[in-house]
Amino acid sequence: MAILTDDPTNTAHLTAEAEANSNNTPAARATLSIEEIHQLLPHRYPFSLVDRIIQYVPGKSAIGIKNVSFNEPHFQGHFPGKPIMPGVLIVEAMAQVGGVVLTQMPDLPEGLFMFAGIDKVRFRRPVVPGDQLVMTVELLRVKHRRFGWMQGRAEVDGQLAAEGELMFSLVDL
Repeated sequence: MAILTDDPTNTAHLTAEAEANSNNTPAARATLSIEEIHQLLPHRYPFSLVDRIIQYVPGKSAIGIKNVSFNEPHFQGHFPGKPIMPGVLIVEAMAQVGGVVLTQMPDLPEGLFMFAGIDKVRFRRPVVPGDQLVMTVELLRVKHRRFGWMQGRAEVDGQLAAEGELMFSLVDL
């Protein structure tokens, strides 16, 4: 179990400060900045789709936000006069929040977590410029330290925008 500190210089070894508490429940951390997220995930503009992690429970779950801006390149063609965030990017944003959880699991082999499958994904409302997408991702299970399954949920103003199951596979670099 890792306890993450609010020290912004403590990014490369987020799980190094392990400490047990009385009920063996991982401690939640308030936030991870974009700089800390970039140290954990390989995504960069225009595919870095998480601006901040606002809650994180090591090895269990994370809540991240994406501030949706009209200046994003996909809005030029999706759709002119009626900009709507593509569903695949909403799913990718949820996956990146999940990637924060997976990359912080102890004793993982070297590699990169990639999508292996998505199931039961449903889109409930459009996401448009000016929205703040709040994504909650919970780790359901891990198999052989190489496969992970997560439940993802994306909301705007407390309304469900998308949800689904995400599967990840650790690939060798």
